[in-house]
Amino acid sequence: MHSMNLFGGGFMMVFWWGLVIVLVLAVFRWFQGQSTTTPGRDSAEDILKKRYAKGEISKTEYEIMKKELE
Repeated sequence: MHSMNLFGGGFMMVFWWGLVIVLVLAVFRWFQGQSTTTPGRDSAEDILKKRYAKGEISKTEYEIMKKELE
């Protein structure tokens, strides 16, 4: 009977520590995701300028799309 308590107690200790580690990693990843999504985004006008600079759209298309964004 004593060995059963040792096994159950040891299992619960490993389970709780595993749960703590998983929660810490989840919080870390959430914070990491929050910090990288907003600042790195280009505005629609920046994307339009890049497409025009690469030659993906003509000057006429650029001007039309720019007016639509304003």
